[in-house]
Order: sequence, then C-alpha cells, then structure tokens
Amino acid sequence: MHIDRILKAATLGLACAAAPLAVPAPEAQTLRVVQGAVGRTLSVPMNRAVVVESEMPFAELSIANPAIADISSLSDSTIYVLGKAPGTTTLTILDENGRLISNVDVRVSADVSEFKERLQQILPGEDIEVRTANDGIVLSGQVSSVQKLDRALELAQRYAPDRVSNLMTVGGVQQVMLKVRFAEMQRSVSKALRSSLSVIGDGFGGDLGVRAGAGAGVGAGAVGAVSPQAGSTGAALLGFDVGGLEVGILLEALESKGVVRTLAEPNLTALSGQEARFLAGGEYPIPIAQDEGSISVEFKPFGIELDFVPRVVDGDLINLELQTAVSAIDPANGVQIDAFQIDAFTRREASTTVELRDGESFAIAGLLQDDFSDINGQVPWLGDVPVLGALFRSAEYQRSQTELVIIITPHLVTPTKGEALALPTDRVRPPSEKDLFLYGRVSDGTRRPKAGAAGEVARQDFNGSYGYVMD
Repeated sequence: MHIDRILKAATLGLACAAAPLAVPAPEAQTLRVVQGAVGRTLSVPMNRAVVVESEMPFAELSIANPAIADISSLSDSTIYVLGKAPGTTTLTILDENGRLISNVDVRVSADVSEFKERLQQILPGEDIEVRTANDGIVLSGQVSSVQKLDRALELAQRYAPDRVSNLMTVGGVQQVMLKVRFAEMQRSVSKALRSSLSVIGDGFGGDLGVRAGAGAGVGAGAVGAVSPQAGSTGAALLGFDVGGLEVGILLEALESKGVVRTLAEPNLTALSGQEARFLAGGEYPIPIAQDEGSISVEFKPFGIELDFVPRVVDGDLINLELQTAVSAIDPANGVQIDAFQIDAFTRREASTTVELRDGESFAIAGLLQDDFSDINGQVPWLGDVPVLGALFRSAEYQRSQTELVIIITPHLVTPTKGEALALPTDRVRPPSEKDLFLYGRVSDGTRRPKAGAAGEVARQDFNGSYGYVMD
C-alpha cells in the first residue's frame, strides 16, 4: 500500500509538470462525498485539478475513462482529480470491503476563466455570458453593436479555434434611413455682336458686288444683299442708293441667359449590413449588334441613382459605404449609326465611405464646372482699321457654369404602427360628376384624420417624414 502511494504520487508529479505553465493554477476546489451520494457534479477545468474529500475512508478508486480525467489518492479520504480532455466520465469510490461508497460524475471542460477575464477587460459593460460545451465555447447575451460582437468572437477563436458557438444578439436600433439631397445649378450666358457691309452696283460694263463682314447672309430682296441671321434677337439693317450703287449695312446683337435648377431628396431605409438601391429616372434603349448580324436592345439607366450599405458600428455611430450618380440624356453629343440615332449621357458620380453619427450630415461631393469660350472673326486688314474696322468684325462670347452638391444624412429609425401612417393621396378625394362638370373641380375637398397619430401626421406638409420614428 505504501509503495502504491509512492507510485501514484510520482504519477501526479509528472502530470502536474506536463500541464501548461502559461496558465496559473487556481486553488483546488473541494467536493465532499458522503455515503452513497455526492453533493454535486464535479466540474474540472481541462489541465486543472480539484480535490475530493470523502467522509468515509476508501480503499479503492476507479475512473471510467482515464483519457478524460486522471485520479490519485492523497490519503485514505482525499482524492486528487486532474482534467485531461473535454468530456464526462464517472469516478467510483469503494471501501475496504469492496462496497460502493459513491459514484461521482466528473465533467471536464475547457478552461474559460482567463477568457472571461480578458473579455471583461476588452469589452467592459457588455452583457456576454460564457459557457463551455464539450471542447468548445458558447457565447450568449446581448451586445451593443455588431463591431463588439465581432471582437468577442475573434477573442473566443483564440481560445477555442473553430469551436465557438455564437448565440449573442445585437441590441439597439439596427435600421438606417439615409436622406440624400442632390442640388444642381446650371447657368449659361451667350453674347454675340456681328456686322456686315455690302456694296452692289454696275461698273465697268458689268455687275459689281462686294460683301464684307462676318456672319452676313444673303437674302433675296434684302437691302444691300444682306439679311439678319436666323435666331437673331436684335438686328439693325440700313441701306441707301448712290446712283447705280446700292449700299447695305447690317448690325446684329444677340444675348441669352439661362438658369436650370435640379433638386432631388430620396430617402431610403436598409438594415445594418444590407445593401439598398434607389433609382429615380428611367432606362434608355441602346441597340447592340450581335455576332450573327441581329440587333438586340440593352437598357441603360439614367436619373438619380443611389446604392449604399449602412453598418451600425457602435451606438449611434454609422459607417456608410455608398455610390451615387446623377445622369441625363444628352442628344447634342449623340451618334448616328445607320438608321439609329443614339443619344449620349451626361453623368456625375461619386463613390466613398464615411462615418458619422445619427442626424449628422456630410457634403460628400461637390462639382463646379466653368466652361468659357470666345471667338473674334474679322475681314483681313479691313477689320484692323480704326473705327470703321468694327463693320468688318464679329465677336461671340459664351460661358456655362454647372454646380452639383450631394449632402447625406443618416438616421436610426424604428417601425411604427400602420394606423399612424398617412399618405399624400389620403387627403384627396375624387370629385363627383356634379363637381367636375358643373363646378370644374378636380377634387372633392380633402379628407384627413382628426385625432390620434394619423391625424398628427395628416396635418404635416407634403415634405414631412412618413413611416419612421426618429430616435
């Protein structure tokens, strides 16, 4: 018996030496065993040890699966249990007469005490529960953001590679409404000043005709054989005869100004991490020649385009990955292919990734395009003559400016009850035949809820927000 204890003590020393030194061993847990029963299931961390005490002296110990746990007796009433591999086995304790004192369920699981400590240091305040399942780790509870969930999973993988079960949920609002404002201004200015001089008469026995100046046109019956160009908004035509000589002077002036304003405010909602797309415009057919000689039609979208992927990073911090474009049909730069007239497109687009909080705004794109051109034409030598040279010169000036600004504003939103929603069409009622034909009314008044949430929304302007509750 004494030799057996020495051998067991030596085996215990080797097992302790083989245990990882990087993980500090906790104080041994004590489980008291009474006659025929045990206080609870014995839980042993892997590569850790616990001490089991029996109220009755025992003479023999037996472990069902030595690969899961190793045992050794420290005295006739104390047992040392070392966890070796994840699993569950049975420890049998017998007295000196071979009678059963107790069967103890030994459950060996991965050691997560250090993992729990590191998890609290890295993610303080997060409600994360850590459990063991066989040789893996189970995470449950609720975290405040997807980013913190990913951090917890990444840390768990270091302790149990490919053996982590994720039962965690993400709290807070996870739906994002993106409000985008497109504002574009186009300004154009065009000025032109032209002059023409013509002299027609008989000389040297034949017709003599001289026409000078830039941009002069010849019209039948016009004075001096000059006439204003088509589209001229200001023209002065002077003519006189000197004997058989006819003299005509034409002065033309043109000035045009134009302003175009384009504004769109699309609102689009998406779940965190999911893509959302928006198109306000249309699709333009483009013929495509095939190898076998046939022609197919491909449709190209144009208008206001928006693609974005929102990600709620932490609380109300939102990461936005977005692509947006503003395009329009441009017939002036089209091409003619056989019997097909294919228009061109003007397109301005932006692609970026930004981070901002709920309700904050970014001007993600701004474009200022300024085109300027001027042309000065004259009759050689005659246009350089002082004062009178102006009659032989023509000048044109054009300037075009385009400015585009794109502003984005994300909001965290939650759904609301259907009866609290109102549409612009809810306020208009079709007219009766009497109202339409007798009074010329295109609608029979308006109808709107008087009370409740729907009544509050119905009193809003058409530009109000519908369908969401802003946090």
